[in-house]
Amino acid sequence: MAGMKGKQTVWDMVRSLAVIGVVVAGIYMFIPHDDKADPTRTVDYRVEVLTARRAAPYPVAAPVGLPEQWRATSVSFERKNANAWHLGFLDPQQQYVAVEQSSDASKKNLEKLTQKAAPTGQTQQVGDRAWERWDGEKYDALVRQDQGHVTVVTGTGSFEQLGTMAAALEFKQGH
Repeated sequence: MAGMKGKQTVWDMVRSLAVIGVVVAGIYMFIPHDDKADPTRTVDYRVEVLTARRAAPYPVAAPVGLPEQWRATSVSFERKNANAWHLGFLDPQQQYVAVEQSSDASKKNLEKLTQKAAPTGQTQQVGDRAWERWDGEKYDALVRQDQGHVTVVTGTGSFEQLGTMAAALEFKQGH
């Protein structure tokens, strides 16, 4: 009799798991879900731009007039981290493009901001500004070193897309 009791317990467990599986499958089938939905969360960065422009010791760059297919996905300003300004976007081709600024223009910080890209010795004219082209394994970058700060437009997008972002940047400092 003892052997029979153990077999019943295992069989009861298997039946219970089967019932739970059917219930879970039913819930999955009847609860609407969109497999094509874009999980990317967009952010509104207007308040952060105003805050950074008041706090940063340099003119903070933010895009103006980008087509709405460009979606802001991340924003931060860290005063204690060399006044680091970050604004990340997905471009219309779903490539990542970010604006990075800092009052730390050291080689080590530039390596971090450009995601380990290296200078190519070439420049790219964007409007009335010349940007240095940096080439990386995953990220490319456009770099401007100004008095007291550095501005980097970096990402997985093409140099053309990086240039589109650089052209849209408006540099302002708050009071």
